[in-house]
Amino acid sequence: MIQIFDDRAAAGRLLGEALARKKLQEPVVLALPRGGVPVGLEVARALNAPLDLLLVRKIGAPFQPELAAAAVVDGDEPEVVVNPEVVSLAGVGQDYIDAEVKRELAEIERRRGRYLRGRARVPIKYRTAIVVDDGIATGASVRAAIKGLWRRGPKAVILAVPTAPVDTVAALRPEVAEIICLETPEPFFAIGGYYRDFHQLSDDEVVRLLAEADALSPEQGSFASDGSRDLGAG
Repeated sequence: MIQIFDDRAAAGRLLGEALARKKLQEPVVLALPRGGVPVGLEVARALNAPLDLLLVRKIGAPFQPELAAAAVVDGDEPEVVVNPEVVSLAGVGQDYIDAEVKRELAEIERRRGRYLRGRARVPIKYRTAIVVDDGIATGASVRAAIKGLWRRGPKAVILAVPTAPVDTVAALRPEVAEIICLETPEPFFAIGGYYRDFHQLSDDEVVRLLAEADALSPEQGSFASDGSRDLGAG
């Protein structure tokens, strides 16, 4: 029987339990907003780890925006990942992708200002980075996020999600050290179908959840800019 999660927080607690059993050393949790943030908060709580965001935007196919033709993740050199099957099916050209990348990068900048408000990015160099979302469909957004993340020098990357299709999980396995996925239903329908409460999160909810994460993690801000731990003078 396929498990239906009460809400994103409940799914996050189950993921947190699974990850806590692994006794990971110096993990950092990276959530994809908006939906991944309440999941990530519960994972961070279980691991006593800091929570940060991976700002990535899906580029939907024309006339079907929920179908990912590509995705872009922010960074000094934004990473774009294209889903060739969807691009071919939708007849999407490079001009369309380029225009949508520009538009979505502007939205990423808006979200950065709204969510982070000058909050320092949690360094992940030499650490185990746990990428969290509320579910995966095609995997384009997550793949872009992971590719951008590797540039920041983590020791390992673990992907942790409540639900995803079997074939998407298989396709993503080469990109990461490990995947933790609680449910892989076949056939796979919309992610929201595996939650009783799958409401659209607001920007204010994301800001509140990040503030809660900062209050829970005394480690937040205890790292130097190069990612090494700042132990102070004594």
